Amino acid sequence: MKKKIQLLALALFIFITATIAQNKPAAWAEMKAFHSLMSTSFHPSEEGNLTPLKQQADSMFIAAKQWQASPIPDTYKPKETKKALKQLVKECKGIKNAVAANAADDELKKKIAAAHDVFHTIVKECKKEEEAH
Repeated sequence: MKKKIQLLALALFIFITATIAQNKPAAWAEMKAFHSLMSTSFHPSEEGNLTPLKQQADSMFIAAKQWQASPIPDTYKPKETKKALKQLVKECKGIKNAVAANAADDELKKKIAAAHDVFHTIVKECKKEEEAH
């Protein structure tokens, strides 16, 4: 009898875990990769440290292009997301080119802030509203 209760409890645990996993939206790997570069470039720039931005400008541009090329999850508005990702790639290309041209720090700060704003547009405004169940 004790064994049956343990098996029943285990089966219930597995069922609940599987149900939760199905309801949780899948992580967008390309977004996470871009976010990692954005956060380690943008936040130091707010304090005047542009070294990480200068070191990661090429990588951030590549990550933005990879994100743009990836499939858009169902939890995002496709039209708005495509438009914003296109803008993000443009902003990151501008950063890459500005770094290569040894642009002034103030210009780099403006460019990374603009790219950061576009990133937040994608993460917040391009996401679909959750449906009430």
